[in-house]
Amino acid sequence: MPTPVDPVSVPACLSAALGRLSTGLTFAAALPELEDALDARGAAVVEAPPGTGKTTVVPPALAVRLADHGGGRVLVTQPRRVAVRAAWRRLRTAVLAAAADVLPDARARLADAAVGYAVRGDAAGGGASAVEFVTPGLLLRRLLADPGLDGVDAVVLDEVHERDLDTDVLSALLADLRQLRPELALVAMSATVDAAALAARWARGMGEDAPLPVVFTPAVLHPLREEHAPFRGHRLTAEGRVDRAFLDHVAATAARAHAEALDADPTVDALVFLPGVAEVEAVAGRVAALAPDTEVRVLHGRQEPADQDAALAGRADPAVPRVVVATAVAESSLTVPGVRLVIDSGLAREPRRDRGRGMAGLVTVQASRAAAGQRAGRAARLGPGTVVRCHTAAALGTAPAAPTPALAVVDLAPVALAFAAWGAPGGRGLTLPEDPPADAMAAAERTLASLGAVDADGRITPHGAVLAELPLDPPLGHALLRAAPWTGPRPAAEATAALALDLRAPGADLEALVASVRDGRHPEAGRWRREADRLERLARRHAHHSLETRAPGEPGPEATAAARRHPAGLVSALAFPAWIARRAGEAGAYLLASGTRAALPRDAAGGGLAGQEWLAVAEVARVAGDAAGTGAAIRATAPIDRTLAELAGAGLRRTEDTADWRGDRLTGRRVDRLGALVLAETPAPVAPDAAAQAVRAALAADGLARFDPSGRTERLRRRVHLLHRVLGAPWPDLSDAALPGLDALVDGLAADLAAGRSLARLDAEALLRGALPWPEAGRLDELAPERLPVPSGRAVVVDYPAVHEDTPPVVAAKLQEFFGARVTPAVADGREPVVLHLLSPAGRPLAVTADLPSFWAGPYAQVRAENRGRYPKHPWPEDPAAAEPTARTNRRAR
Repeated sequence: MPTPVDPVSVPACLSAALGRLSTGLTFAAALPELEDALDARGAAVVEAPPGTGKTTVVPPALAVRLADHGGGRVLVTQPRRVAVRAAWRRLRTAVLAAAADVLPDARARLADAAVGYAVRGDAAGGGASAVEFVTPGLLLRRLLADPGLDGVDAVVLDEVHERDLDTDVLSALLADLRQLRPELALVAMSATVDAAALAARWARGMGEDAPLPVVFTPAVLHPLREEHAPFRGHRLTAEGRVDRAFLDHVAATAARAHAEALDADPTVDALVFLPGVAEVEAVAGRVAALAPDTEVRVLHGRQEPADQDAALAGRADPAVPRVVVATAVAESSLTVPGVRLVIDSGLAREPRRDRGRGMAGLVTVQASRAAAGQRAGRAARLGPGTVVRCHTAAALGTAPAAPTPALAVVDLAPVALAFAAWGAPGGRGLTLPEDPPADAMAAAERTLASLGAVDADGRITPHGAVLAELPLDPPLGHALLRAAPWTGPRPAAEATAALALDLRAPGADLEALVASVRDGRHPEAGRWRREADRLERLARRHAHHSLETRAPGEPGPEATAAARRHPAGLVSALAFPAWIARRAGEAGAYLLASGTRAALPRDAAGGGLAGQEWLAVAEVARVAGDAAGTGAAIRATAPIDRTLAELAGAGLRRTEDTADWRGDRLTGRRVDRLGALVLAETPAPVAPDAAAQAVRAALAADGLARFDPSGRTERLRRRVHLLHRVLGAPWPDLSDAALPGLDALVDGLAADLAAGRSLARLDAEALLRGALPWPEAGRLDELAPERLPVPSGRAVVVDYPAVHEDTPPVVAAKLQEFFGARVTPAVADGREPVVLHLLSPAGRPLAVTADLPSFWAGPYAQVRAENRGRYPKHPWPEDPAAAEPTARTNRRAR
């Protein structure tokens, strides 16, 4: 009979393990300070560089502390699954060693009771261990399912500097929870972070004014030598991809630098950093060819756990040197044994979102200075080390200080869903590490509303509550549940797994991708199969809910048959209805329901996507290359037919009346649309709203000229706009930008055009007069007359300035017509002087003035002297202010 595990044995074993682990770890000396901080405030921020041992000693120390206070579990997050397992294995090894002295007959069961882990699809310890390492996403789902975190008395958020989305959300929700559970101990740990800012902001989230305590431990690194081996060219192509020649350079640099290091010390292993999996695999192959006597391992998040463990296990043969080629997973929280040499490509992959087009994806950028420091530090954790940077010092000097937080650049639908499930729609009352972009959060809430996950007030719906339980982004979770009744749970789960794991689709063809992983031909087939099995179980568990969320009367026989032909297409279309696409011309170009144009890659031309009329696009990204002239490339898609397009895009379906110009008249159409995609159109009477829209578009594009062939309306517009500029309200703004918003004018023009009138028959002047404010409109001719009387008795046309000009009106007349005038004419109740263009008897300009008295007293004498001999038949009195005005010659005047 197995020896039972005494609960008292667990903390004793953890305490013994802590003693073993603390040896040589700097942070062990800071544990009393952390204890004091938790005693005083119940929460703290730990700032400790890599290698100080914070991840190793803090979790068991908290567990021992809780045992002294009556028990409770410790949950510790790590942003990556490989780091979760590595931290668990390190603590478990120490526990097993300690258990030999505490409970030798039940070492394994004691270890499970002391430490466990849980990641997507894999776990140890049964969820009841005293210390459990988990991913942030898994803890977030647990927290939403159990908002009190019953049985948990301490949570450690590790590596918060990485600013992944789930950790940011957890920090806000846990701070909020602590206001209800003040006994819950919270610790945020980071290697590189503005600890003071985090401590202040996290405290505010907990409803406290004073910043939380910060426990700091300095870095303990051995001497680090820095070298540069820059590439003589561009590391990235014009399309934003990593240049193959640069990868050759990194591989050659790694092989050379490692060979030189081994000459000095045969125990040195190397760690090479690259931005993504494809680059890791490519460089690993090149290094293996250049250094055949070296063991070359890769380390990235897509590997099978056993392969990750092998990369972290150290040399298999002490005599065989190792090179580990890794992505950013090795930057922090992981220790790769034997590494004393780092070769850094200087590149990182970060998420970006094009909010205008609704596209998201990963882009390759210069690694931040913080990331570069983390990478270099890997070489000096075990002894004196060297970092070789494959770029110039200037490139690092101009790099950003830290990576861009995911919160600022990714789709926030998961964040908005978590907030709604927590009972804080939009994050009201919660404090994130930084405020998310308002437009991105608004877009996320619109997405959730379109999925039926939240109601009109942003509160969680039953469907949203189920989506919050799923380990999927909301659109994919929605697609899984909606598609399963039509395709069957397994096909829906297979397609969803391929999208959730972000597997690369050959030639962008998702159906081909699913076939390859199903047949085991894809390198990640095992990982995909585990995920598909898990999602199938979830789909079956929620089968009743899935049927309830189905639209009434669906699916019919035709829709069911189409869904079973194209399960990947249906899942993609349900998840991303705005990316349902229809062929638009040749060369693989498509128009998406969102209105964006995109193109298939060239290698899809001969595959199963060639010639498809309809596609369900799951990934699209902006590109600098041609992409059939669209500027966007389809990265993953599956064929659908019109039936599935209408089924999945039902929320985008609308019928609208439009009006188009045919010559000088409007003609109407009734258009059936799926977003920007036209399904059908028929002739129809011109609807008033459509006519108004056409008028506004014409005014915005062409101004008033299109509706004013005679120019009369423009003259009226200038007079009114001058009054708006000089007198203000209620005279309306009639600038080009304001015209489309002048509803009375727009509606009048639209009504006449909808009735069938041509532009030539419109009386736009009358319509504009009708749009003027009453009773002020009755004074228009007084305030801004078309003509002004001059002293000669003649009424002269006033030339009002164009609406975009801030100049006075102009009156042009012969100089003699102004004799006797002692004031300058003005309009707008005398507030806007008129500029006078004084002409010769022949109509040529003589002078310009806005001040007649000053002109008579000064410049007139010179004008008189120059022109009295030229025009002797016309009067040129010495005192024009006292002379009689006239438009006649001397003889005719008599």
